Amino acid sequence: MASSVRVAVRVRPLSQREKDLSAKVIIQIHGHEISILNTKENFHSMTGEPFWERGKTFSYDLSYNSMNSTSPNFVTQEKIFTDLGTDVLQAAFEGFNACVFAYGQTGSGKSYTMMGNPVDNGLIPRICEGLFHHTSGMLQRDKASFHMEVSYFEIYNERVRDLLPNIEKKGCELRVREHPKDGPYVEALSRHQVQSYTDVGQLMEEGNRRRATASTVMNHVSSRSHAIFTIRFIKARFDTELPSETVSKIHLVDLAGSERAGATQATGTRLKEGANINRSLVTLGIVISTLADLCVGGGMKRKQSFIPYRDSVLTWLLKDSLGGNSKTIMIATISPADVNYSETLNTLRYASRAKNIINKPTVNEDSNVKIIRELRAEIAHLKALLSAGSQITLFEQPAGTSVKEKLHQDEARVQELTKQWANRWKEIQNILGEETVALRKEGIGVVIDSQMPYLISIGEDLLSTGVVLYHLKEGRTSVGAGGTEPEQDIVLHGEALQREHCVFENQRGAVTLLPLSGARCAIDWVEVTKPCLLTQGVSIQLGRATMFHFNHPQEAAQLREKRKSGLFASSNSTGFDFSMPSENSFSHFRCQT
Repeated sequence: MASSVRVAVRVRPLSQREKDLSAKVIIQIHGHEISILNTKENFHSMTGEPFWERGKTFSYDLSYNSMNSTSPNFVTQEKIFTDLGTDVLQAAFEGFNACVFAYGQTGSGKSYTMMGNPVDNGLIPRICEGLFHHTSGMLQRDKASFHMEVSYFEIYNERVRDLLPNIEKKGCELRVREHPKDGPYVEALSRHQVQSYTDVGQLMEEGNRRRATASTVMNHVSSRSHAIFTIRFIKARFDTELPSETVSKIHLVDLAGSERAGATQATGTRLKEGANINRSLVTLGIVISTLADLCVGGGMKRKQSFIPYRDSVLTWLLKDSLGGNSKTIMIATISPADVNYSETLNTLRYASRAKNIINKPTVNEDSNVKIIRELRAEIAHLKALLSAGSQITLFEQPAGTSVKEKLHQDEARVQELTKQWANRWKEIQNILGEETVALRKEGIGVVIDSQMPYLISIGEDLLSTGVVLYHLKEGRTSVGAGGTEPEQDIVLHGEALQREHCVFENQRGAVTLLPLSGARCAIDWVEVTKPCLLTQGVSIQLGRATMFHFNHPQEAAQLREKRKSGLFASSNSTGFDFSMPSENSFSHFRCQT
């Protein structure tokens, strides 16, 4: 399905600087058309009319007049969300990728349109809030399940920086890679699972604080970087007894503004920032123009031309959004003042060119769900053959396989795949529904965040491929080989494990190991027989070879603060050590005497 880039233009009010310069308004809006008037009144055409009265006119999908808040035609943030943001929500729920990016001169209102301010939210917060608003209704009505993760990064001086980094990766420059199927991505970029709009708001606020801004003559809070807020939105439900799982990526982009060094009076660092900003925006303009030339008559020309996506980090990361697998919206923001005539005209020209770009968005469906859907279609075909009395032997199958046998095989396969898919989603939702645990993606890794103390299995079974985490709930958590009534909270299988082996007691965050009579328990390789208070990082052995690593998130956070202040050495103070125990093995836990 082909889809043109949707283009909207928004005109902001005159700034105080423009008023001080006695600037004239040179923008006129008539429906979807915008005219820019030339102020060179001394130049007359052959008809004797001033050239500026004729001006230049452009047509767009949408044109927004936000010049005068008292005007009945004034366009609000809410109106822009209604026109554009709802399209993004629809794309997300249907399984399409989506992208919204704001383009324009510095100080033209891009950040206000995308982020807004504390009393009047922009597109990004409204889209995030809209996703949660609609999911809450669908959870009950359609029995759907949802999973959402967000990332936030900036491109500053052609370098990628995570705006929501972990402490360990704070300030690290990230690399851009390209996956043969999924396209360009930022390696090791943190992804944060969110359960509510409040979670998103906190992350957004944290990222905005870290974003590079500075004061220039043109704009007292000028964005010095391109910021990209990405939402990964997964929807899963049964659709007419068929599983349906789609994954949407939504890029919400607040570009830094194009600027002239003379107008901003930039020097030093500001001048370098401006040069890098302009370099990436020039490349973006070239990409837009090249794609626009290729897309004619509603489709792509057969003659291919080189598209310089990799000439800047920005265009590389927006590759899928421009001419690729995405429903894309461009918002061009402009000043109405004559003092910005050249920049405004350039923005209008690029926006007009972008209208001609044709994307090819497709529904991003889970591969297993796609197999189930294809098998269902094959089953319907086989049933049609049987109803027609067909006795055809299927030559692609093992010799002698009949239509009826193939039908039974497909039905059994569909039933098994559907059961696996449903169980997987049920388990994921049960885990992620707990407030105590969250998963987040970091590059090619998955990080488990938990608020409660827990054990991580580090057994020696070479055939084990899963990571097992056991929460130590408030109160008592019983551990043993099982077969008891009631059953143990944690059932283990290993040599020298008793049916009732030990108990972990969690009292207000203090966790104590209580070995039961005759049970073999060891902490940091030292055997214990009495209750012992556990601390962050100790290793625990139950029986002969069942090993665990103990993590206490709250205690670990306190230790990290001490390490930053130089009060705590991290070399061998905590953590699992495979060396033999020393005289100080008891330094990390206390046992009752």
